[in-house]
Amino acid sequence: MVMSNSPGACSLPCSPEEEKEIVKELIRVSEANLKEGDVFCLISSRWWREWKEYVGFDENVEHSNFAKKQKDVLHAPLRPGEIDNSELILNGMNKEGDFLDLRGNLQEGEDYDLVPLEVWKKLVEWYNGGPEIPRKILSEGYYSKNFSVEVYPLCLCLVDARDNSERTIRISRKASVGDLYKVVCAMLELDETKVLIWDYFKRNKSSMLTKMDQSLEEATLHMDQEILLEVQVDGLWPSDFGMDSTGNELALVPIEPSRSSMSIAGGPTLSNGHSSRFGSYLSPGNSFSSSQRNSEDVDDILSNGTKVDGRGLTGLHNLGNTCFMNSAIQCLVHTPPLVEYFLQDYSEEINKKNPLGMQGELAIAFGDLLRTLWSSGRTSVAPRAFKGKLARFAPQFSGYNQHDSQELLAFLLDGLHEDLNRVKNKPYIEAKDANGRPDEEFADECWEYHKARNDSLIVDICQGQYKSTLVCPVCRKVSVTFDPFMYLSLPLPSAITRKMTVTVFSGDGGSLPMPYTVTVSRNGCFRDLIQALSTACCLKSYEALLVVEVHEHKIYRYMENMFEPLSGIKDEDYLVAYRLPSNYNKLRRIEIIHRSVERCAPELQYSFSRKLLGTPLITCLGEGADSGADIHAAVRTVLTPLLRAKELPCHRAKIINENGCGPSLDAIALTDNHTLPNGKDLLAHSMEIETTANGSPSLQLVMTDERGISGITVNDDITFVAPVSSIKLFLNWSQREHEVYDASYLEDLPGVHHSGNKKTRQEPVSLFSCLDAFLKEEPLGPEDMWYCPACKEHRQATKKLDLWRLPEILVVHLKRFSYNRFMKNKLETFVNFPVHNLDLTKYVKKPGSAESHLYELYAISNHYGGLGGGHYSAYAKLIEEDRWYHFDDSHVSPVGEDSIRTSAAYVLFYQRVK
Repeated sequence: MVMSNSPGACSLPCSPEEEKEIVKELIRVSEANLKEGDVFCLISSRWWREWKEYVGFDENVEHSNFAKKQKDVLHAPLRPGEIDNSELILNGMNKEGDFLDLRGNLQEGEDYDLVPLEVWKKLVEWYNGGPEIPRKILSEGYYSKNFSVEVYPLCLCLVDARDNSERTIRISRKASVGDLYKVVCAMLELDETKVLIWDYFKRNKSSMLTKMDQSLEEATLHMDQEILLEVQVDGLWPSDFGMDSTGNELALVPIEPSRSSMSIAGGPTLSNGHSSRFGSYLSPGNSFSSSQRNSEDVDDILSNGTKVDGRGLTGLHNLGNTCFMNSAIQCLVHTPPLVEYFLQDYSEEINKKNPLGMQGELAIAFGDLLRTLWSSGRTSVAPRAFKGKLARFAPQFSGYNQHDSQELLAFLLDGLHEDLNRVKNKPYIEAKDANGRPDEEFADECWEYHKARNDSLIVDICQGQYKSTLVCPVCRKVSVTFDPFMYLSLPLPSAITRKMTVTVFSGDGGSLPMPYTVTVSRNGCFRDLIQALSTACCLKSYEALLVVEVHEHKIYRYMENMFEPLSGIKDEDYLVAYRLPSNYNKLRRIEIIHRSVERCAPELQYSFSRKLLGTPLITCLGEGADSGADIHAAVRTVLTPLLRAKELPCHRAKIINENGCGPSLDAIALTDNHTLPNGKDLLAHSMEIETTANGSPSLQLVMTDERGISGITVNDDITFVAPVSSIKLFLNWSQREHEVYDASYLEDLPGVHHSGNKKTRQEPVSLFSCLDAFLKEEPLGPEDMWYCPACKEHRQATKKLDLWRLPEILVVHLKRFSYNRFMKNKLETFVNFPVHNLDLTKYVKKPGSAESHLYELYAISNHYGGLGGGHYSAYAKLIEEDRWYHFDDSHVSPVGEDSIRTSAAYVLFYQRVK
């Protein structure tokens, strides 16, 4: 491993708490003063997670109460070793210029995390290690500036025209063309005045890089592409010898004619803007002087050497992890209404004054790309100009990381809408309530208000309306709204539900403990869990369930808040439910903690070892109890299911004779020490008492408090004088108790999600089951609390969605990706979706609708592989041919209709059947 430059050993270590506070303060200062050019460092996520666990960095977020925080006390994490970033570096320590060569497709939060430079320095001071991987902050965005860290700099292949040698250059995409000239000339010791650099994408001379103040991103240079270096020799350029820059004779072939001064949308064409220093290349006799390439670089021949003349069968080059963009674009450019619209003159509809739009530039760039893709004779296009516009207006998609095709689709549809919005001055419209009006009247009013501010081709063909109903769980206030939608994001049933295993114990000794696995909503609360458990265990009308979390053989918290979200329960937690009388809150509760007791050595009369075991039990006392005998009777009753066979008859008779649960109990002051006034150990005293018992053994019960400190031994004849609502006891297990009762039933609880819950494969689901899950009434998530106007408080309301009106183009997003604090996941579930005759009639609640609700599939965006990486492609149908094609970046191939339904389907595109 490569070490940092810090000499010697680490400085004297701080305590974990001190390290945490120092780092938090450094992060706070960095975030408060963030600016372009600040340096952040990559750090191995594996090491960073170990350090955060060691210092308890996230404990205040992850643990909501004292009991949770105590879980790690017995198993404190170890101090991590040296920082090891070697797993992030490709081939150990390959450095090009100022940048280390990183492994491809590293994901933030999984492979690496980003920390301010001052944090990195402090961690290296404490732990040593490395190597240091610094990266600068960039400021991006057209309207509002966003900061991002350029983890992967621009990688360019420099081809030297003098000998065709190649060199790799890594440089920030925000660097200027002038900076690129400086880097190249410094590397090769050349005079800047005698150097030309060309955009040499796909080894075709596209344009000279001459605008020295232009950023490389604005110059549409992309990851791993070629640039060409030409050097003037004795005052002559390669063309002055009648040769091109690679030593070949210049072929006098016609170049694609230049575009007119106006595009079909009325937008201005782009100019290369050459400077006077390159005059020899602009002379009338030069083949480059009177022409320029189209807005997109084009290859006319596929990789297999065949040429395709069909319109709409043009592929898109991958510009460096841009398969997500290529997939989304292919789906949109094969949407029939969009094709028809952008192949015509739409210049009058461009809204250049919309503050929410992009001055029409996104619409023009998309239109140019669509027309290029639908022109005949082309099979592959490099969408560099479009990628440049995208990076300018949507900096979240800049750079060369993999992104989500659905997120890009959402941005493009919204951006195209704003650029083409026919409403030039949006009126202010105050939102109104239904006030008891019929749904039809209120829905039409909401739609009219929406159209008064939003009127574009995208609204015409892609927007529908749904009805949203919220119900307050406390006052039952009902709120109804009608909102527009651009697409439907449908959860997969396995993504919105969760299997939870809870072990149910009988509080009256009526049955053995039994684990139940139930299915609940991921956004649900404990009320939902208890309802599902009640059904599963056939709870009686006079019973109720009390759910607790158990850790280290003790109860750490009672789950008595019915609206507490289930998201706080991890899969590795242990939940127990006790069947108690429905009025248990009015009764005295006994909590029984099991403790094994063994004599340490025969010669030590009063020396015992104690260790907790099993699962706590809970039962209730009846009214009017006032003696220890009643507690013993109640405990023996709840232990009844654990009796071994030979003890069962006589023990049951004993319980019947002692009159059931027994009477009530009064409180006693607990002692903080472990001795009686005569100096005897409490536990030894209790064992002496029990040795005098005849018949089946009496129970060894000792009062305890919240701290686990033993108190008074509970004898049959003890009487208590003060009322208490709950009693906490140690039940001491000696050899005699183990002979009478089988404690194995109290051991080895299954976790909330145990291995038995895992499916060997994910079962296929239908698109309709996804739609049913989307429209099902469910509680809002804890982060989406609703403000109830009646209660004047935020409530976890229930929400019900209904489809009201459907658009001509229905985009359906299958939510395969799920994220939370503890895990990221992709569902590979096969969704069986209709290709023909998707009938949504029964889902549309608008009465008397004359529109068809029958749809045909025409495009699919696919995602293969895991989170953060993988690969995107698209299936699209040429309507006129009635034939499907697979668009995999630059490669286009026919595909059978029976092959397009796969578990990779991510976004579906349907068109209404008229």
